[in-house]
Amino acid sequence: MTEPSRTAEEPDDDALIARWRSGDERAATLLVERHATPLARFVAGLGERGDVEEVVQDTFVRAFGSLDGFRGESSLRTWLFTIAHNLVRDRARSRKGQRDVVSIEEWHAVTEHDALDTAVAGETAEQMRRAVQQLTPMQREVFTLRVTEGMSYKEIAAVVASTEGAARVHYHNAMRAIKEFLHD
Repeated sequence: MTEPSRTAEEPDDDALIARWRSGDERAATLLVERHATPLARFVAGLGERGDVEEVVQDTFVRAFGSLDGFRGESSLRTWLFTIAHNLVRDRARSRKGQRDVVSIEEWHAVTEHDALDTAVAGETAEQMRRAVQQLTPMQREVFTLRVTEGMSYKEIAAVVASTEGAARVHYHNAMRAIKEFLHD
């Protein structure tokens, strides 16, 4: 799944939703192309390694199935992330006992490198992965949405069913906990 670049001529999500509601199936394809990769990153970050594509597909199936009920009070992106969040949470409940793990891949940290850089980046990624594992599930979700997806606190609050202030506190506490873990 590659993330397409968006030009100024491309319609926004609201326009694509209107087109889809009027029967233009290409509009749904454009929405999936636009949002599938960020959703996949988010879902993987919540620990759904092998089932990422399935969760993303289920997210779109649920979204398109209930698009008539989408009131536009939040962005489509936020609504999709909320659906994915709920699907992951439901899956976690059915698999009680397994921990959520945020995926920190080597390519997140390294662009050009030599053998030493690769070794250092691998060690750093492992330390970061362990630090993120120590966070509470809510802190991990907020951290992932803020750092990986660049969401605003308002969007994060909508996704995790919290307040904007609580999202800020969870992010602040997550950053503090990660810094403490990395400095120990």
